[in-house]
Amino acid sequence: MALPYFITSLKPKRQYREGRSQWECLRELTWVQWAQFFSGWLAWNCDAIDFFSVSLSVTNLEAQFHKSAHELTTSITLTLLFRSVGAIIFGIISDRFGRKWPLVWNLALCSILQLGSGFVQTFPQFLGVRSLFGIAMGGIWGLATSMALENLPAELRGLGSGILQQGYAVGYLIAAVINLTLVPETSSGWRSLFWCGSGISMFAAFIQMFVPESALFLRAKEIERARGTTTAHKTRIFMQEIRTMLRRHWLLCIYAILLMTGFNFLAHGSQDLYPTYLQASKNISAHDSTVATIIGNCGAVAGGAVAGLISQFIGRRLTIIIFVCVIGVFIPLWILPSTFGALSAGAFCIQFGVQGAWGVVPIQLSEISPPAFRATFPGVAYQVGNMVSSASAQIETTGGDNLKTFINENGKQVQVPDYATVQGILIGVVSAFVIFITIIGPENHSAHFEKAKAAFEEGAGKDELIDDESSVTKEKGSHDGLSSVLDEKRNAENSHGV
Repeated sequence: MALPYFITSLKPKRQYREGRSQWECLRELTWVQWAQFFSGWLAWNCDAIDFFSVSLSVTNLEAQFHKSAHELTTSITLTLLFRSVGAIIFGIISDRFGRKWPLVWNLALCSILQLGSGFVQTFPQFLGVRSLFGIAMGGIWGLATSMALENLPAELRGLGSGILQQGYAVGYLIAAVINLTLVPETSSGWRSLFWCGSGISMFAAFIQMFVPESALFLRAKEIERARGTTTAHKTRIFMQEIRTMLRRHWLLCIYAILLMTGFNFLAHGSQDLYPTYLQASKNISAHDSTVATIIGNCGAVAGGAVAGLISQFIGRRLTIIIFVCVIGVFIPLWILPSTFGALSAGAFCIQFGVQGAWGVVPIQLSEISPPAFRATFPGVAYQVGNMVSSASAQIETTGGDNLKTFINENGKQVQVPDYATVQGILIGVVSAFVIFITIIGPENHSAHFEKAKAAFEEGAGKDELIDDESSVTKEKGSHDGLSSVLDEKRNAENSHGV
């Protein structure tokens, strides 16, 4: 019996690599390409430091504002809700004007609002600043991934994707180390973590000021300057191409949002409440819970790099599926033990799987997105998925508060929230969803999206590319699964003159 095409399409294929090994491509990278990749990685690193400052400070914030963990996770939810607004604003600005300066101002705004988070005196003030911070934070991922990946050769983008995405895990590590070492030693306490994050973000903005603009925009601006195209005319073309792109790719937009919803539930469900879970449900000290967080993020860094590299050879979707299966295997080790060593091992293995799968996401989204909108499309899909999953921390706290368990504390049995069971069920269900949505989805492995027109050039919304002779041709990226549906829809539209 023949299997469905979207199943057989997962079979590893010999991928198109132009006869060059990854080592050869690495040696050919220029200092400009290294700088552009590093600036994107550093920006994403800052995003993590700023975001996880709240997760790591829940216990201290409870004492500061006299609120429960459930009430404090409202700030995390609000930050995630408003990130989609920032993704739209900064994504459109980046696709219209370039990568460099929008990313500079985005990082500077993050720095200012993170600084303000450390000066608030009341809980409403804290919620307000974190909501505004969500808007600023929402633009970082789309701009960072487009700056970092579109300037790499296609053969290196799998590895680059894994390393780039784990800038987030490294940011979590840095925030955890600051929380472990600096916060207990300063009179300002938890506020010092936010101030450090602010300084690092401003440093990243300063570095970005000296990084050259993406080659794609330098080329496109030169062409439009030679044609004498005015700024107003380019803006009119840009708006027209957005409408064209949305008409042609609305189904792909829905798919990307569903995929990112699953992935964000995986990430936030396994990270946001983790320190609180260890302290409240496992009676682990604040110091040891931070150390366990650091160990888990070491697994994340390793998983992202390994998965990104593997995806270059066996494909993006198959790599995601393999690493999500790793998550399912290690859920028991993550939630059942009671000792620090076993729980730390579970954290390492779970984050190896979660962030391994995540390591493929930047390049997977970049390759399937409309080529001219690589800041807006992936960024908005990512942040709308974030918005849908924004209540994950509150789901876990509510479930844990209603589902109790007992732990031994100083020789007595004490009733505590059962966050372990709730997290295990949530991550298991979400893992199954991610596997399903990945199987039915498209893949455009090794797409040369660096040859795409900029979004302010005519034809950009129709996915037109520029070949080596600078003539316009149609993109011939191969899509699997859902892409066959998209192609049929596109052909139908073309037959009606769309």
